[in-house]
Amino acid sequence: MRYLLLAFAVFLTPAIADEPQPEIDTGRSAIKSATADTYMVVTANPHASRAAEQVLVLGGTAVDAAITAQLVLGLVEPQSSGIGGGAFMLSYDAGDKELQYYDGRETAPAAVDENYFIHEGKPRAFIQAVIGGYSVGVPGVIRMLEMAHQRDGKLPWESLFQPAIELAESGFEISPRLHQLLLKLPKVAARPAIAGYFFNSDGEPLPIGHRLKNPEYAQTLRGIAKGGADAFYQGEIARAIVEAVHSDPENPGLLSLEDMAGYQAKQREPLCSIFLEYRVCGADAPSSGGTTVGGILGMLQQFPLSEMRAGDDLLTHLFIEASELAFADRNTYSADADFVSVPSKPLVSPDYLSSRAALIDPDSANTARPGNPRASNSKRAMAQSPEMPNTSHLVVMDRYGNGVSMTSSIETGFGSRLLVKGFLLNNQLTDFSFTPKRADGKLVANRIQAGKRPRSSMSPTVVFNKNGSIRLLVGSPGGSRIINYTARTILYHLGLDMPIADAIAAGNIGAIGNRVELEPGFFGEKVISKLRERGHQVVERNLNSGIHAIALKDNKLYGGADPRREGSALGR
Repeated sequence: MRYLLLAFAVFLTPAIADEPQPEIDTGRSAIKSATADTYMVVTANPHASRAAEQVLVLGGTAVDAAITAQLVLGLVEPQSSGIGGGAFMLSYDAGDKELQYYDGRETAPAAVDENYFIHEGKPRAFIQAVIGGYSVGVPGVIRMLEMAHQRDGKLPWESLFQPAIELAESGFEISPRLHQLLLKLPKVAARPAIAGYFFNSDGEPLPIGHRLKNPEYAQTLRGIAKGGADAFYQGEIARAIVEAVHSDPENPGLLSLEDMAGYQAKQREPLCSIFLEYRVCGADAPSSGGTTVGGILGMLQQFPLSEMRAGDDLLTHLFIEASELAFADRNTYSADADFVSVPSKPLVSPDYLSSRAALIDPDSANTARPGNPRASNSKRAMAQSPEMPNTSHLVVMDRYGNGVSMTSSIETGFGSRLLVKGFLLNNQLTDFSFTPKRADGKLVANRIQAGKRPRSSMSPTVVFNKNGSIRLLVGSPGGSRIINYTARTILYHLGLDMPIADAIAAGNIGAIGNRVELEPGFFGEKVISKLRERGHQVVERNLNSGIHAIALKDNKLYGGADPRREGSALGR
């Protein structure tokens, strides 16, 4: 589906594999890699990578560089992430040898209830909920970045904002990718402010190479740089956000000033599991990344991976089966753990994953059903939500041995289409299940509730060696397929010993529902035929990941940026 002209047509079907991708495919470049000895950064845009690298040159930490990169990404890659959205960050402190998980996921307004997405007895159509104020959650990025900086930063908070401020004032050239997204994603110019920023008077997207300036964003950043996160969550910026949500002419929402002022980022325990001789640590609930990536890899290690190779029919079949089993568990149990009991550790326990792997028939595809990781009697319904995070992933290693793996999002491409104070607001409430319970009365774990954080597939991951040293930082955008992209990259790099940039560039696999997606050009006709013989419904489709990673091996840093997007890896 190269052009998302029908992007929002089908969302709440049982076959979640029909879920459209958040960004259209805009082609591939050559494999993008870098090698360094001291520090490295990989982000989704060269402007962000260069700005973050300069922070590292000045002696900043990985968190310092990540903050600068995120602020620049919100300017030059506005369709994907920004200060109007949310994020998850894993931050490793080499001094105390501790990995911290920061949760900056958006929250639902206090005025919603579990029937928020029900209209005349039926779930609302997805497109009806996306555009405007209806699905805007309280943004979490700024509060999370401030929390991370207080623990893991070194350079002054205010200095980290200067690169983005300067670029917003001087302007940046619209890239071919941004132009294509403006041209082909649906309903981008749905509101006057965003139309006036990205389009000319004839309604055409600004051309490639046009120097786009954003003085409003620069002014917003100046306020936050001087006043800290409080300047975002209280005062003029908060009032502007709430006004935009409430006054939307077609689809107003319920976000309040009290919701903004009361938002809290959270420090949580990362979730770690075992893959071969490595410890794989990811984001726990409300992210489903840690449990589902860990589940896929934990099942696959039960098989003789050293006898297989990337793209062959057996390994691809095993990956598909493990993914579908892990997703059956994800769709049943994963949600905001502050509201719902999530059996995260049982879901990635070796015994449980061994029992799940035993359900995989090497010769035949099976229907995946959720397991019972804790022998619970609680009634929990399996349900999908049409997750479309238009997302960005970055990784950083600094000179001190600290590392960051961070994924941030505003949900669909260009989010809610509400442009406020120079930045776009999210539509993350659509990541909740629109239906709070099934026909049999079982509650859906990921139903919307006041103050709750929607389930996410964002999967920032840090992999450790036996001795506790970092081996790999990795993650990706891509909606629910983030989990597949991240797990496949880890599998190919650590399980098959592929160089990290090659593992990133290898053929993607989508196995999140009833249909198997394979990236064209990487799986031969014989492989596809054998998969179909096993019972898989296979389609070839461009799978537009944005996998970014840094691997550490033999005292060197090896970076890879996804050739499917415009990112870069820099270091020295």
